[in-house]
Amino acid sequence: MGRHPYQVIITDCDHGSIKEEKEEFDRIGAELVLAQAREEEDLIRVCKEADGLINQYASLTKRVFENLPKCKVVARYGVGIDSIDLKAATELGIIVANVPGYCIDEVSDHTIALILSLVRKTSFFNQKVKSNMWDFRLGIPIHRIRGKTMGLIGCGKIGLEVAKKTSVFGVRVIAFDPYIERAPDGIELTSLDNVLKGSDVISIHCPLNDSTRHLIGERAFKKMEKKPLLINTSRGPIVDEKPLIRALEQGLISGAGLDVLETEPPDSNNPMLKMENVILSPHVSFYSEESISELKRRTAKNVLAVLMGKWPGSVVNRGVMGKTRATISVHE
Repeated sequence: MGRHPYQVIITDCDHGSIKEEKEEFDRIGAELVLAQAREEEDLIRVCKEADGLINQYASLTKRVFENLPKCKVVARYGVGIDSIDLKAATELGIIVANVPGYCIDEVSDHTIALILSLVRKTSFFNQKVKSNMWDFRLGIPIHRIRGKTMGLIGCGKIGLEVAKKTSVFGVRVIAFDPYIERAPDGIELTSLDNVLKGSDVISIHCPLNDSTRHLIGERAFKKMEKKPLLINTSRGPIVDEKPLIRALEQGLISGAGLDVLETEPPDSNNPMLKMENVILSPHVSFYSEESISELKRRTAKNVLAVLMGKWPGSVVNRGVMGKTRATISVHE
């Protein structure tokens, strides 16, 4: 048998199956290899003949890209692309694609679950009852959610869905997002300071980049006049963890619901593990069986599109247009 027309490498993947990806690449007879490589040298060795990459956690550095002469496209499983050197990829003509929107329902639902559990103290009461303490007074005070103000940091698709779902509880929604000029009806765009000062619940839905890393730190906590609940289902390093712990200890915020942490998993000595007003989940808000299947297929289709001479569904590094290694014949 002759050589496959294309080789696609999955650098690393913890999904347990690559069924959906294989089905997509079988359509053009491409060779698909699951490498499970994360170190620079291993990535260079196994990917040097690749026409395209699919990436989950492995760090794709400038040095890696410089040693992949045939690579035309990198598609990441997910939305965040902080593990990929975008500048280097762009300079070398490599298209970087992601999959926005595949888990809008899952992340927004998880956000609502954290908010309601903290407001109604369901996780707290569950622990007490299972410790043979049947007394609602242990959770006093509990406040009504109707009439409260929720502040969003980031008003993209997930943030908008959170706003839509919380609106049924009679919650006022304000938002900070420097990348949009107007928001849908029912959401009031305002400054970051106003969100910090005026919110009873603050929910983070912005990407991690240089401008958002440690966006919520000591200065931000001191501006939180209403001692809000803080929810983070975005990226851990957006919140500076040491000031967060101090804010919880000092009562500057009423509690936190965190699906993501600055260090994952947390150190066993992390004080938040013992705080009754903190709910932690293991970076799971993206997950459902349906969302993972969609993610895998859409990621594969991003690579497949480039190999077939088309732009992928979502190009992250728009600056690559006009100088890509790929031969793009259809502009979408």
